[in-house]
Amino acid sequence: MQRKISSVIKPYFIQLVYILIMEKAHTIHSNLRVLFSYYKKLGAQAFAQVADDKLFFMYNEDSNSIASIVKHLHGNMMSRFTDFLDSDGEKKWRRRDEEFVNDIKSREEMIHKWEEGWTVVFEALDVSEDEDPSRLIYIRNQGHSIQEALLRQVTHYAYHIGQIVYLSKMFCKDDWKSLSIPLGKSSEFNAKTFAKGKRKEHFSDPYMKESND
Repeated sequence: MQRKISSVIKPYFIQLVYILIMEKAHTIHSNLRVLFSYYKKLGAQAFAQVADDKLFFMYNEDSNSIASIVKHLHGNMMSRFTDFLDSDGEKKWRRRDEEFVNDIKSREEMIHKWEEGWTVVFEALDVSEDEDPSRLIYIRNQGHSIQEALLRQVTHYAYHIGQIVYLSKMFCKDDWKSLSIPLGKSSEFNAKTFAKGKRKEHFSDPYMKESND
């Protein structure tokens, strides 16, 4: 009798576990989408403050201009996220070394590459949203779960967008408009945040709201 009950319940239990796993995966996927959106906005708000000629400035031949960093991000995004689920993320047509050649001619050309790259990223996020999070995809023949691949990419983009922010701040000097908590305003920011009480909120929400106002 007990075995019979177990055999009846087991399929429903497995289905319940699968539903819970997928709900958790959707939450993680959604949070990753927010992070990608946050870093896209951070980079765009940084280089928007920079004079056109400074976008192409290289400190020396071993450094990268803001435009070159954008060009590299574009190449990486197009390679990693084109046919995201079914082909290796390092495409045979990619020419990585050429991504660091400082040959973008205008702000408009740079922004076109920036937007094109991010469009492919968000399209891949849409396609992979309902996939099994443990499904393997490959980058240079190295297997990653979907979530591992997305984490790898968002941290890589954060690294390079940090470089863009750093360069932009140097070029703007006293005209720089802070993209995080302004220097000397930490206590004021903390007081305002703690006054709201405990809540479920993504850390980027205040910045995303400010930039949309």
